[in-house]
Amino acid sequence: QGAAGVKNILVIEDDKEIAELLQVFLEGAGYQVIEAADGVKGIELFQKEYVNLVLLDVLLPKMNGFDVCAEIRKTSDIPIIMITALADEKDQIKGYNLKIDDYVTKPFSVQILLKKIEAVLRRRYDSELIVLKYRNIVLNQEEHTVTVNEDPVFLTNKEFELLNLFMLHPHRTMSKEFLIDRLWQYEDVYDDLIYTHIKNIRKKLGIDVIKTIRGVGYKLD
Repeated sequence: QGAAGVKNILVIEDDKEIAELLQVFLEGAGYQVIEAADGVKGIELFQKEYVNLVLLDVLLPKMNGFDVCAEIRKTSDIPIIMITALADEKDQIKGYNLKIDDYVTKPFSVQILLKKIEAVLRRRYDSELIVLKYRNIVLNQEEHTVTVNEDPVFLTNKEFELLNLFMLHPHRTMSKEFLIDRLWQYEDVYDDLIYTHIKNIRKKLGIDVIKTIRGVGYKLD
């Protein structure tokens, strides 16, 4: 979720013992953990789930960590920490060239890893932009305003929160269930709630910028 909420960490690791160890410590530190035991499954879960950070092993079945990282970087700048037994300098440089955020070599201290995760998340989410821009849309979180081509657009609070969420994570597909859980946590909601809000946003913006991904959810595109 967002900076103030529980963070979701995708752990892509084929060593079962390490994966279980990470799950125990990460959940104990207040994170939610999603696990994949190979690179292909990791990509699949990344595209399907809402994730704040990826812990990525390099030596993975089906698709190695470098290729997984390259695939993620095609659409996202999500924080990635690589965990690997490859301590060679050229491998680390290869990771940094793929724009990873940090690098941990096995064997590693879980406590140090937790501190690295905290630091990476803090750098990313505590410095979230107050003013978000996407194409000709500008959203100011502090002033609670939206403009299109510098013309003001008046949104309800929930419409504003929805657009803010999409603009924070452009190109990420979000399911209807996730959006309801995120913005209407403890409220009873009707089936077409999300569709109705998105239809209103599209109409007010005058741009069909929120795309429907049939059977999956919605994304800014």
